[in-house]
Amino acid sequence: MTRVIRWGILGTGRIARDFANGLRATPDAVLAAVGSRSADGAASFAHAFEAPLAFGSYEELVACPEIDIVYIATPHPMHAANAILALRAGKAVLCEKPFAMNRREAGEMVALARAKKLFLMEAMWTRFMPALAEVQRVIASGEIGAVTQLHADFGFSATPDPAHRVNDPTLGGGALLDLGIYPLSIACALLGRVETVQAQAIMGETGVDLTTAFTMRHAGGTLSVCSCSLRARAPSELVVSGTRGSVRMHRMFHMAERITVDLLDGPSRTIDTPWLGNGYAHEAIEAGRCLREGLLESPAMTHDDTLAIMGLLDTIRRQIGLRYPADA
Repeated sequence: MTRVIRWGILGTGRIARDFANGLRATPDAVLAAVGSRSADGAASFAHAFEAPLAFGSYEELVACPEIDIVYIATPHPMHAANAILALRAGKAVLCEKPFAMNRREAGEMVALARAKKLFLMEAMWTRFMPALAEVQRVIASGEIGAVTQLHADFGFSATPDPAHRVNDPTLGGGALLDLGIYPLSIACALLGRVETVQAQAIMGETGVDLTTAFTMRHAGGTLSVCSCSLRARAPSELVVSGTRGSVRMHRMFHMAERITVDLLDGPSRTIDTPWLGNGYAHEAIEAGRCLREGLLESPAMTHDDTLAIMGLLDTIRRQIGLRYPADA
C-alpha cells in the first residue's frame, strides 16, 4: 500500500485554509494536526477541516509524533523562524512563499535541513501546476522554435488601507513579495539561471512597493520582462515567444486551466490543463512523492532554485529601495 502522508499545518490564516482545502483533493494525504498561537484558533480550524489534533502552540505541533511534514502558513516575516522550529524538531517542511524575507534567512533554513537530512521545499504551488508542465513540454519540443523572450505580469487593485498586511512593511508587504515572485519564479523555471536583473518601482507612503517592473537576462541569452502591482488590475498572463511562435498561459497564469500555442505557419490551438481541487494539491503531491522516495529536495523546486530566487529578490529590493526589518 502507498504510504499516507500525515500533514501538520502551522498557522490558521487564509493560506492555511487554502492548503487544507487542497489536501482534501490530494491522494494518500491527510491533515493530521494544526497548530495555532491560541487553543481556540486551533480547535476551530481543526473542526472546520476535520483534523484529529489541535495544538495551541507551534512548539506542540512540531513535537507531535503523528505528523510527517509541516506546512508553514504564517505571515512572511515568520517563515524562517517557524521552518527552523519544525526542522529542529526533526520534521520535514513545506514553507509557503516567499520562502523567507531575504537570502540570508533562506540560507540558514537550507543549511539546517541539509545538516539534519530533512526534506525542505518552497511552497511555490505554481511550479507544480499542470499548465506549467505543458508549457515546458511545448518549449522542449521545439514547436515554437528557439525561445527568445518571456513576458509576464501579475496585478490587482488591493486595499489602500495602510494597516493591511499588503501595505505593512513589518509584515513583508508590497507587490514584489506577494505578486512579483510568481512571474519571477516561473521565468526562472522556463528560461533558467539569471545573469543580471534591472528593476524600477513606484513606492507607497508606507514604504512598500506598489508597482514593480523588472527585466532579467538569462544564461541562455533570453530575456524575461515582468511586472507586478497592488494598484492595477493587470491581464496577469504569461507569454513565451520563440522564432516560430509563442505559447500563452491565460489570465491568472499562475493557475491557468488552459494554454494556447500560436505558430507563424499554422493555426493556433488551445490545450486544456485542468488541476486538482483548488490547485494546492499538486505541490502536496510532489512533497509526498519526495518523502516516500527519501528525497531531501524536489528536482522541480530545488534548494538552489529557491536560494537563487531569494538572491534575485534581494537585488531587486536594493535597486528599488525596499527594506524590511529582517534586513537589519
